Amino acid sequence: ARLVAEGPNTYPDRDQHGVVWIILEVIREPMFALLIVGGLVYMTIGDRSEALLLLGFALLSVIIAVVQAFRSERVLAALRELAAPVATVVRDGVRRQLPSHELVRGDLLAFAEGQRMPADIVLRQGDDIEADESLLTGESTPVAKHPAAGVVAPARPGGEDTPLLYSGSLVVRGQGFGEVVATGRRTELGRLGQSLESIVEPPGGLTLEFRRIVGFMGMAALAVCATTVLFTGLAHGAWLQAVLAGVALGMALLPEEFPLVLTVFTVMGAWRLSQVGVLTRRATAIETLGAATVLCTDKTGTLTENRMRLVAAWLGGKLIEWPADGPPPASVRPIAHVGRLASAEHPFDPMERAFHEACEGWSAAQDGLASLRLYGLTPQLMAVSQVWDGPGAGDRLVAAKGAPEAILRLCQLGGDAADEVLAAVEDMAQRGLRVLAVAQAPVAVDWTPDDNTPLDFIGLAGLADPLRADAAAAVAECRAAGVRVVMITGDYPATAAEIARQAGLSDGAVLTGAELAALGDEDLARQIGDVGVFARILPEQKLRIVQALQARGEVVAMTGDGVNDAPALKAADIGIAMGSRGADVARAAADLVLLRDDFTAIVAAMRLGRRIYDNLNKASGFILAVHVPIAGLALAPLLAGFPPFLLPAHIAFIEMIIDPACSIVFEVEPAEPGVMRRPPRAPGAPLFTAARVVRHLAQGLIGLAGALGAYFAAGALDLRGDAVRTTAFLALILVVLGLVIANRSLRSAAAGLARPTPALVAVAATAAVALSGVLLVAPLRALFHFAAVGPLVIGVALAGGGAAFAALQVLAVVLPEPEPSRGAR
Repeated sequence: ARLVAEGPNTYPDRDQHGVVWIILEVIREPMFALLIVGGLVYMTIGDRSEALLLLGFALLSVIIAVVQAFRSERVLAALRELAAPVATVVRDGVRRQLPSHELVRGDLLAFAEGQRMPADIVLRQGDDIEADESLLTGESTPVAKHPAAGVVAPARPGGEDTPLLYSGSLVVRGQGFGEVVATGRRTELGRLGQSLESIVEPPGGLTLEFRRIVGFMGMAALAVCATTVLFTGLAHGAWLQAVLAGVALGMALLPEEFPLVLTVFTVMGAWRLSQVGVLTRRATAIETLGAATVLCTDKTGTLTENRMRLVAAWLGGKLIEWPADGPPPASVRPIAHVGRLASAEHPFDPMERAFHEACEGWSAAQDGLASLRLYGLTPQLMAVSQVWDGPGAGDRLVAAKGAPEAILRLCQLGGDAADEVLAAVEDMAQRGLRVLAVAQAPVAVDWTPDDNTPLDFIGLAGLADPLRADAAAAVAECRAAGVRVVMITGDYPATAAEIARQAGLSDGAVLTGAELAALGDEDLARQIGDVGVFARILPEQKLRIVQALQARGEVVAMTGDGVNDAPALKAADIGIAMGSRGADVARAAADLVLLRDDFTAIVAAMRLGRRIYDNLNKASGFILAVHVPIAGLALAPLLAGFPPFLLPAHIAFIEMIIDPACSIVFEVEPAEPGVMRRPPRAPGAPLFTAARVVRHLAQGLIGLAGALGAYFAAGALDLRGDAVRTTAFLALILVVLGLVIANRSLRSAAAGLARPTPALVAVAATAAVALSGVLLVAPLRALFHFAAVGPLVIGVALAGGGAAFAALQVLAVVLPEPEPSRGAR
């Protein structure tokens, strides 16, 4: 009832556009303006049929644009649904997850460190909680929060020691529960009219390149058109005909398809990435994916299954192992018991879940105990400690688990005892186990991890997280594609090295966090090229790894999931956040979010990124090539002193073929053979290199030669007037379709003919039906100034189009598509 009455927990989306906005955007396009000008000229000279035809094409342009826009909007809406943050709430005493837009006032929200608040809440339970409210206040210093019972008066953000946490604020410390008191526009963030998505993303390199191309060709078209109008008008005195010729030439020269193609490919590319489990947060990542030279990946949950099981324990100087699918033996219960006491009551971390699962069927580890305080991991102490209050007076207990060296410090163990423990750790790590030490002790009321009271060392826990079945094949695919895979983990070096060996990452040395800290930036950049595994790495050290790799000229993709991973994700060329286990701030800093935390999804995204870039390459080359024969046929008769050959209606008809061809046919093209067996392209390399421009201009000139050949052959065979126009126009349509087929493959013109796609068949069939209607229906034929079609017209047109396609085959051999240049190493 509240959801219906108060609305969803969302903010107005500036990226959603209605029909009116779409129509206004179409009207702003130069092609639409040219169609309107042409229609007005025909109206002026009294040819209402021609005027209505052009205005009909203008209306059709609007309809096509609206359909494309709504198609894109549907895709974007689906992506927004995938990107919607998930909230954990307690309803009817049961924890459940739901999209944050379904939150309502009165919900009990569970939150933890690294989460961005989805609504305004009053803190009801939680200790040692701090929140960053800089989004609302501009002050970057976190403020402390304390629970409160009952009704809490509203207050402005920024207050210290208040019970209020606001939508958009970031929890930087602690975890707890809060009651939702405001959602959507009623929150402080909603009233300020801000949202996390209000920052305008800077345009990517392809966007800027396309803008430059369109701007340059637009100015050139304007200059040529103005010159044509003046020349034709002054030479013949027929100014209205001169304007019509200028309009036709402008339509032929304007590459208005470039913005359409980039928009469609970006939106559909993001959708295709989502189908392989990768959410695109920044569109520029799509064009960067194919340039990545190094992939820095976590181990747990990315290369491995993130399905921890307690499978071994070292207790009293003895190693005990058991099957992963079986319960631990009774002799190792002390280790499982203490490990559970040192874990959260509702664990999220897979290692903590493993301790809970190991205790299933036993009496609850915390029966009669109440948690007083949880001390999390810090860079100074890689251990988690939890203080419990027992039923009797003075019954307080601390349980700790963590890196063996950290637990040895808390236990104040050294000498031979410590050496024996570390030797056992090395032995277990070489078996590929994640090794944690556990300890406990009765403590005083004010115990902290800095207390001098030594804990009692209990033993070592060995946790297994099996390598994903397809991880080794995915790593091999990366290596074949020229992408070096580097593992970064907090694990013990021997454990990391064993998992790396299983995954096929045996090349390269192992560098620990302590060794990294001892290196200067220049030394690190020099040595990092030989490192395959980074072990015992702190999250904040990831940033140095990214910067050192970039200093070597590498294009770096980096995975991360924690709050402290955000700087590295932001600095990486492609930041990849974990969707299921990642903190909100990590996802906000990343370019891509894995909907399932799986290394193979990253490789699939890289493969798809290369395919998208290749197809964009094909579409842009086709656009450049196809405008050459159209512009040539529009300009050649004028230069020869003949009446205009192509009228605005003819070019508008051809555009109705070109637009879907470049935005649909090329977008659905499958990946090129060997797409993951070639090196990454150079970062920042322009789409239109000199070699590519020459190649596609040559394609266009071949198409122009075929169409002009049909034009002159028709005249030589005594075809006159409209029959010549009909022959040349039919040849031009065949040339356009031939250029589509020739550009479907980067390697061979024939390959584009050998594997037709449903999209190609649909576009070709639609063009054939429309062309048949124009040629066979007498009123339409008269509107286009065509003659009746006979065998001679068809034969000459087929000869011109066929000759052009054969020449395109030869060109593909003589002047092949340039190989993408390799990224800097």
